[in-house]
Amino acid sequence: MHFSLGIDAGGTYTDAVIISDSDGEVVESSKALTTYPDPLPGMKEAIDRLDPGYLKAIKLVSVSTTLSTNTILESTGFPVGLIMIGDYLIPENLPTDYWLAVSGGHNSDGEELRTLDLASVEEFAFKVKDKVSAFAVSSYFSNRNPEHELAVKKAVKKLTGHPVVCGHELSQDLGAFERAITAFLNAQLIPITHKFIQSIIKEFEIRGINANLLMLKCDGSVVGIKEALEKPIETIFSGPAASLVGASHLSGLNTCAMIDVGGTSTDVAMMQNGLPQLSNSGAVVGGWQTRVKAIRMETSATGGDSHVWVKGETVYVGPRRVIPLCRASVVYPGLREKLKQNRVAKGYLCENIQLTKFFVRTGFEPIELKAGEREIYRHTGEEPISFGDLLVALKKRPSPLILDSLIQKRLIQAIGFTPTDALHVLGEYTEWDVETARIGAFMLGKTFKQNPEAFSEEVKRKVARNIAEDLIAYLIEGMPRNEIDRVLRGKNFTRFRVEIPVVLLGGPVKAYVENLRNLINADFIVPEHADVGNAVGALVGKGIKRVEILIKAKVVPKYLEDKSEDEKCGTHESGVIEDALQHEKKNEFIVFSPSDRKKFERYGEALEYAEKLGRQLVMDYMINAGLGKEDIRIDVSKKHLSPGSLTDAPLETKLVFVGIGIPKSTVAV
Repeated sequence: MHFSLGIDAGGTYTDAVIISDSDGEVVESSKALTTYPDPLPGMKEAIDRLDPGYLKAIKLVSVSTTLSTNTILESTGFPVGLIMIGDYLIPENLPTDYWLAVSGGHNSDGEELRTLDLASVEEFAFKVKDKVSAFAVSSYFSNRNPEHELAVKKAVKKLTGHPVVCGHELSQDLGAFERAITAFLNAQLIPITHKFIQSIIKEFEIRGINANLLMLKCDGSVVGIKEALEKPIETIFSGPAASLVGASHLSGLNTCAMIDVGGTSTDVAMMQNGLPQLSNSGAVVGGWQTRVKAIRMETSATGGDSHVWVKGETVYVGPRRVIPLCRASVVYPGLREKLKQNRVAKGYLCENIQLTKFFVRTGFEPIELKAGEREIYRHTGEEPISFGDLLVALKKRPSPLILDSLIQKRLIQAIGFTPTDALHVLGEYTEWDVETARIGAFMLGKTFKQNPEAFSEEVKRKVARNIAEDLIAYLIEGMPRNEIDRVLRGKNFTRFRVEIPVVLLGGPVKAYVENLRNLINADFIVPEHADVGNAVGALVGKGIKRVEILIKAKVVPKYLEDKSEDEKCGTHESGVIEDALQHEKKNEFIVFSPSDRKKFERYGEALEYAEKLGRQLVMDYMINAGLGKEDIRIDVSKKHLSPGSLTDAPLETKLVFVGIGIPKSTVAV
């Protein structure tokens, strides 16, 4: 008998699940803490907790991860240089200080508008190469002609040795700036994803597991692990996609909403008639509009490890992730006593300065530190240090902004009170140190004259309301958040009702069911194995690959095409000749695909080429992902734009090729 292994390395936990290939049933599962910043020890621990007998019969391993999403939400990605080619309107809120806009770009037919200023690109790349870990480049209409992006990629890689992500590699949709943001966000993830994938490959080589290795992408499609190593950008958002597929499989529902409450984030998505709902405009993560083809989802920085902090008369949940006090106390045995003795003046309180907050080094090596950052970083170490400790060591008040900068650069990790601590206080989840969690709740709660239980209940209610708000925001697109909040708080004598089942995934997610039912009239379901639903989804999801090809007709004056340059110029001087030639025209058909741009004289030839190319691109991709030809079905849809003036052929034809298949566990890498 053969088995398949699914692994999900999330922001907090790494889940592993073994499924029988014969009937798709879960035979065993395990959980381990995700290790930060290197996920490999956590993965090894999760696998070590599984029955070795099953591991010997593993023929397929599929992996999903929320690490990419969490990195974007927390703004802790690696520094990236952004290069924009064309006449950009540069917005004020660019995501990086290292950017350049140069002349170049193409028009909608893929013809060059301006010569690429490659000299300025090279000067910029050389200037910032020691300050960034990767580059992102986006050019006007690179989806119609990527030659300027490819020229920049070649030059920058040769000059710096850094990875370079092009916008056209991620999307064929219009929107140069959105493609630039997409390329930038993905470039941030390259060092993290590379390390993650290399760890996976090495671990299974050591264990002697000869299996087909896959990763899930954000639209439910699969990618071979080695291809993911070459193009790690394609694995973004695989965690939420796997969770959605897993929720449908575990609940047996083809139509349902899914809420996945993780350690760092909460994801909401929907399955309709067995297929994930996809975003028409691209995924929005951390407030940034991307052009990534993904499941339509609502993601917020609310999770079990969200930082709970207080200021004035308000309790805040998130958006940053911290190590829960209850868990940190087990890892750092002296933390409980440090917590008891911690003191902070009320006037100092902010997100990074709390009675319950500590800092510890992560192990990442700093690339570039400013003077103030070096000073604080030097006084942090492998044991937690508080704001008060830093105050004494520095002999001055540590800057909250500098602490925040070090956290964003992943050089230090914060420890603090979280919803997980609140559940420990309430006795609803007690895996770690309950007493330390209780001390934290006491210290924060006394500000509001609340005992630990009352404060923890308030935190729990806030988390449930955030989750409910995410669900309604997803189902009712465009409804203002403040109006959603008014209804959830019971204003205007109204209440939300959801007509489809809502499947909940996550560790102690059962703790929030009653609160959610009090907020929304819906059928909330917590299926068996809900705690490892994303790992299940990594295995049971169908492989899907989408390829879009556009055929565009262009009218070319037939007379001008056959004349020399001098003759062409002469015709412009004679209106009589030009008028006489108005009807002497021909159509040229340009095929725009992810792989090339090609011209044809006849529409039929262009269509035949596009159909053959689209099928081949889908087939090649899915075979490389471990699928056999006999297991792949390719569906083709066509949309035509045919104005009345063009009778012999459409003005535009858009072909969408969708390959669907199920990974074969018997295929070896």
